[in-house]
Amino acid sequence: MKNTETELLGIQSIPKLLIKQAVPASIGILVMSLNILIDTIFVGQWIGSNAIAAINVVLPVSFFIAALGMSIGIGGASIISRSLGKNNFEKAENTLGNQITLTLLLTIFVVIFGLIFVNQIIPLFGGKGTLFSLAKTYYVIVMYGVPVLAFCMMSNNTIRAEGKPKNAMYAMLLPSVSNLLLDYMFINVFDWGMAGAAWATTLSYGVCASYIIYFFISGKSILRPSWQAFKLNLALVKEICSLGSVTLARQATVSITVLLVNNILFSFGGESSIAVYAILSRMLMFATFPVFGITQGFLPIAGYNYGAKNWERVRQVINISIGYATFLATLVFVLIFFFAEQIPGLFSKDALVSSQTPSALRYVFAALPIVGIQLIGAAYFQAIGKALPALLLTLTRQGLFFIPLLFLLPQYYGVIGVWMAFPIADILSTLLTAYFLNKEIRKKLFI
Repeated sequence: MKNTETELLGIQSIPKLLIKQAVPASIGILVMSLNILIDTIFVGQWIGSNAIAAINVVLPVSFFIAALGMSIGIGGASIISRSLGKNNFEKAENTLGNQITLTLLLTIFVVIFGLIFVNQIIPLFGGKGTLFSLAKTYYVIVMYGVPVLAFCMMSNNTIRAEGKPKNAMYAMLLPSVSNLLLDYMFINVFDWGMAGAAWATTLSYGVCASYIIYFFISGKSILRPSWQAFKLNLALVKEICSLGSVTLARQATVSITVLLVNNILFSFGGESSIAVYAILSRMLMFATFPVFGITQGFLPIAGYNYGAKNWERVRQVINISIGYATFLATLVFVLIFFFAEQIPGLFSKDALVSSQTPSALRYVFAALPIVGIQLIGAAYFQAIGKALPALLLTLTRQGLFFIPLLFLLPQYYGVIGVWMAFPIADILSTLLTAYFLNKEIRKKLFI
C-alpha cells in the first residue's frame, strides 16, 4: 500500500518539496491569522476596545484546551511521518485512531472543569473590573466548541503528515471564511455583541470539523483505521504524549505568560495596556505566518527522511528551511517597523490605545528576523522523535528567559519593560537553540 504524494517526501528536490508543503501551510495560517485579525477589528470597531481586551483574556484558556488536540496531533504526526517512511501503515493507522479518542476524552473533561470554575478562571487571566462580564459572555459560548477545535487542530497535523498540505490548507480556510461571514451577521446585522462574536467563532469550528470528517471518510486519506484502532494502546499513547508534550508545554507556558502579562499590564497601565497587548498578539500571529508555515512544511519532510535514514536530505531541509524563514521574517520585520504608526487605527478608535501601540510593536518585533532558527531547531527534535530536547528548547524562550525578564524589567521601566522582554528572550533562546541544533547535526547527520 503506497501513495505517490507520500513517497515524494523522500525523493523530490528539497526546495521544491518545501515550497509545496510550506505554501499551503502558510496560506492556511495566513487566512486563520487574518480571520483573527479581522475578527479583532470587527470587535474593536463595533463593540469597543474593552471587548478586544476581554477576548485576549479568554483566548489563552480556550487555546490551551485546544492545544491538547494540537499536541496530540503533532505528536502523532511525528509517528505517522516516520511510520510512512518505513512503510508501516498499520502503526500509522493505529496512531490516527488513538489520536482521535485521546483528543475527545481529554478536551471534554477539561472543558467541563473550565465551565465549573469560570468565575475563578477569568479574573485569574486578567478579566477584572469592566472586562469580567464581557470576557465571561465570550468564554462560556466558545468553550462549548473547544473540543471540536481540538479535533480540528489534531487532524490538521495528521493530514499534513500524510503529505497532503492542500487538504490541510482547506481545513483552515473554510472556518476562517465562515467566521468572518458569521461575525458580520451576528455582530453588525443582528447586534448580538460579544455573544455574536463568540457564536461566530464556535460555529466556524463545526465547519472545519465537517470538512475533516469528509476528508477521512471519502477516501482522500491514505489512512483507514479500523474500529480497533480507536481503542487506546498504552505504548502508543505514551509515545504520542511524549512527543506531543512539547507542543502542550509550549502552549501551557504561553497561557501562563499571557496570564502574567495581562496582570502586570493591568497593574502598570490598566485596561488600555491589555488592549494594546491584544493588538500585539494578533499582529504576532499574522506577521509570523510565513515562518510558522515553513516550520509546518518542514516537519513531515524531516520526519519522513529521518525515518528513511536519508541523512543528506534531512541536513538539506534544515538549512533551506532556516534560510527561507530568516528571509521572510526579515521582510515582515521591515514592514512592521515602518508601518507601526498606521496599524493601531485599524483596531481601535481609543486614542490612548493608538498612542501606546507603535512603540510596543517595534519593541516586540525587534528580534523577528532570527526566530526561524529557534522554531525550526525545536521542531527538528520533535520531527525525529526526540521529545526531551524538543521540550527543553521549546520552553527556553518563555520559561527560562521571558518570564524572569517579565518580573524584572517592568520594575525599572514600567509597561515598556514588558515589551522589552520579548526581543531579549527571542535573542537568548535562539542562541541556545542554534548551539544544540548544530551539535546534533554534527553528531547524528554525518554518519
